[in-house]
Amino acid sequence: MAGLNVSIAFLFLVVGVCQAFRCLSKRLLSPGAYGCLATELAASFQLCASCLELRMLVEIGPWGGGFGPDVVLTLLFILFAVHGASFDGASANPTVSLQEFLLLESSLAATAAKLVAQGAGMGTGWAVTKLYWSWELTQFHLIQNLIASECSSSIHTSLQHAAFAEGTCSFLLHLVLLKLHQSRPTYRVPALAATVTFLTYTAGPFTGAFFNPALAVTTFHCSGSNFWDYVQVYWLGPMAGEVRRYPEQKLGWGQCWV
Repeated sequence: MAGLNVSIAFLFLVVGVCQAFRCLSKRLLSPGAYGCLATELAASFQLCASCLELRMLVEIGPWGGGFGPDVVLTLLFILFAVHGASFDGASANPTVSLQEFLLLESSLAATAAKLVAQGAGMGTGWAVTKLYWSWELTQFHLIQNLIASECSSSIHTSLQHAAFAEGTCSFLLHLVLLKLHQSRPTYRVPALAATVTFLTYTAGPFTGAFFNPALAVTTFHCSGSNFWDYVQVYWLGPMAGEVRRYPEQKLGWGQCWV
């Protein structure tokens, strides 16, 4: 289990570094720059690095480490509980930022700044995680480096079903957020973490359960599907789920905090 302990240490090191960055940025930057840039940058980096490490454990852990999916799902629940408590209002999700703009909850400049910060955070998270894997601190990372050039698509069903799955996951996730946005964090955070864990367990075998266009880009280089296939499933699917959320928002269910 030494390899798993190293991965857990990496995950919480990422959270700690991002939290320190948020605290420092909050002191140095204006509220607008902090809310549009710093929080989205830190949240996107944190989400990307942690999800890449968890995905590696999902793919290699059962046969390389001898532990089952229950271990990874437990880690997923804990991590998203930590994410929910530490993101400080950031979404790390382009579909949420675009939806806020369409609902006139965010200006064009603020939305553009959020999208740039999300892309930069995801890209930096991907680069740092790749560097960390190159050190081959565990057998998992050694195996990951060996198979990295031969990764396959996460789409394991038809494009229509895959896009429907991603859109449904996005819709259900943000529906839960809408229903719980006024709840106390002690209730909202674990409820959100449980929802993400359930959706990942349900849709993961079919699409990888990203329901986040920026996060899904990290797999676009894998063989088995072309770029347009990825766009349909991981970009248009979640965006359709966001659009489906609009009537519920107009009915007065509140405003999503992410």
